[in-house]
Amino acid sequence: MSTPKFNDIPKDINALIAAHIQQYLNDPEAAHMWDARPVGLPGEVTTLLLTTIGRKSGEPRHVPLLYVDDGDGYLIIGSKGGNVDHPVWFLNLLANPECEIRVGAPPVKARARVVEGGERDRAWKRITERHHVYAKYQARADRQIPVVRLEAIKE
Repeated sequence: MSTPKFNDIPKDINALIAAHIQQYLNDPEAAHMWDARPVGLPGEVTTLLLTTIGRKSGEPRHVPLLYVDDGDGYLIIGSKGGNVDHPVWFLNLLANPECEIRVGAPPVKARARVVEGGERDRAWKRITERHHVYAKYQARADRQIPVVRLEAIKE
């Protein structure tokens, strides 16, 4: 089975996400840089694949996310496009902060931590300088968009 090309698939967001997940599972190095134009972002962005454990199902759940490097960790943003509710992956991490991430390959066990206060302010500034769209999402959200730091678990 060949990996779908983003230019060849429908503009439906769920189809885009499903194709990106499949690409990350099949060819993580190629999936790391994602052409985000179909979802309204300019050009290619770096993405990671986050795997959480469903808080209700107990099953692994994959989601590709934009990220910002943060020293020895990664920052991800629970924007859900500025919707009023948090994304499911964020709720899963609140229930169980242990997860798996792929930044390219290979998978790494990680722990998630919501950043708050001054740390969040500094992280939010870095994020919105790199990805201006998050400031737009925050402006239309009726909640503070959470910022999560992913840190590899050292075994």
